[in-house]
Amino acid sequence: MSRRAPVQVSEIDQFDVVIDARSPSEFALDHIPGAINCPVLDDEERRIVGTIYKQQSAFEARRVGGAMVAANLARHLKERFADQPADWKPLVYCWRGGLRSGSMVAWWRLVGWDAQQLAGGYKRFRQQVVASLAELAPRLRLQVLCGPTGSAKTRLLHALAEQGAQVLDLEGLACHKGSLLGAVPGQAQPSQKAFETALYTAIRRFDLSRPVWVEAESRKIGRMALPQALVDRMRSAPCLELQAPLAERLDFLLRDYAYLGDAPEQLAQQLEPLRTLHGHEVLNQWQAWARQGQLAPLFESLVTLHYDPQYARSQALHFRHWPQRELLSVDSLTPTALAELAADGLARRELPTPSGNASYSSSS
Repeated sequence: MSRRAPVQVSEIDQFDVVIDARSPSEFALDHIPGAINCPVLDDEERRIVGTIYKQQSAFEARRVGGAMVAANLARHLKERFADQPADWKPLVYCWRGGLRSGSMVAWWRLVGWDAQQLAGGYKRFRQQVVASLAELAPRLRLQVLCGPTGSAKTRLLHALAEQGAQVLDLEGLACHKGSLLGAVPGQAQPSQKAFETALYTAIRRFDLSRPVWVEAESRKIGRMALPQALVDRMRSAPCLELQAPLAERLDFLLRDYAYLGDAPEQLAQQLEPLRTLHGHEVLNQWQAWARQGQLAPLFESLVTLHYDPQYARSQALHFRHWPQRELLSVDSLTPTALAELAADGLARRELPTPSGNASYSSSS
């Protein structure tokens, strides 16, 4: 059995399984991708031990907590890991690589498994995520797909991915469509830390010598804030603007947001933040259409009065090379049309590097 020093983050992939020994609530907030949660102390036990530590003594907290830890480890041995072979090689981590993961590693080693402890625990992994995003984001050869609301940018990204293009689907990672009405029904957004972990996982798989397609986004997608290094890279990247007839865009929105009609009162309340911007008369009409389930006139008015003017102002302000953008006009936004567009060479194209943008290279 190996007796080496605690394992580093770069060595995680060498193990049969990664075990998160923290409580379920800590695990839910964020965890190392692929890890399984086997708490040494659950949330309530952790609360009890913490209270004893503060109100009585560290010794009493360790005594009570030790009994809980032993019971939980015994349960994991009898249930979760009863069938693991003698050569099983688990990696264990907790918050800082301390007592919780150390206790599990000690027990597993007594059984005979070559268990190892992650140096620095989740905290060290989190530091790796933040540092890697700051280091890798400026090196991405981003190609930014722009277009007004309803131009099916996300669907085109998916079609490009199916054709083998490298795609960074920020809205998919954030579980939000990026607009005022962008919440995905029945799906909560991840925590900020979990979003950044998913972003880190996606980016580190890219071939940095090849282009990466990404949709134009603001600094936030719902509640998720994009790392500043990624925002800066997007702002300096070459752009392609997808243009489609208004009627096609409205048809697409009616398909893509049809579920909004299932909760008319909720939709009406979601529009309320626009009252100060558009006034009572306009907002009252929008809310009336929402409550009546009349999505067609509502979407047309929202697009023409709110989203399109906002888009026209924001693109030139946020994207440094907006005047040099490449235009791509399409007549249809059906799934078939988007698939054909992606297959017709778009997935294999690299947009020209904007003039005067010497810093835009894979080595910058």
